Amino acid sequence: MTITDEITIIANKIANQGKKPTVALVKTMLRTPTPLPTIISVLRNWTHDPKLIELTIEPENNGQMKQTTASISPEIKKAIELALKPMENELAELKALVIKLMKQQQ
Repeated sequence: MTITDEITIIANKIANQGKKPTVALVKTMLRTPTPLPTIISVLRNWTHDPKLIELTIEPENNGQMKQTTASISPEIKKAIELALKPMENELAELKALVIKLMKQQQ
């Protein structure tokens, strides 16, 4: 959950209680210290959605992902490596060009 999501949810909970969400009220309910400009910015753009009082996040299934990548056949791994090779070469060329341009500017 992003800090914006958390601020939005807190603001909705406060509004559902019939109160106006203020920076001070929201700040006291945040789980992590957050800069005031961030809170102000989110509250400035916030619109009340009475139903949005929690964010449902589906758990990531890291075990399944590891199992899937482990079961890839050697032929597919080789095909992926071959497909990535031109991109890796192009990236190396671009990095070299950036370095060259930076040296020229100095």
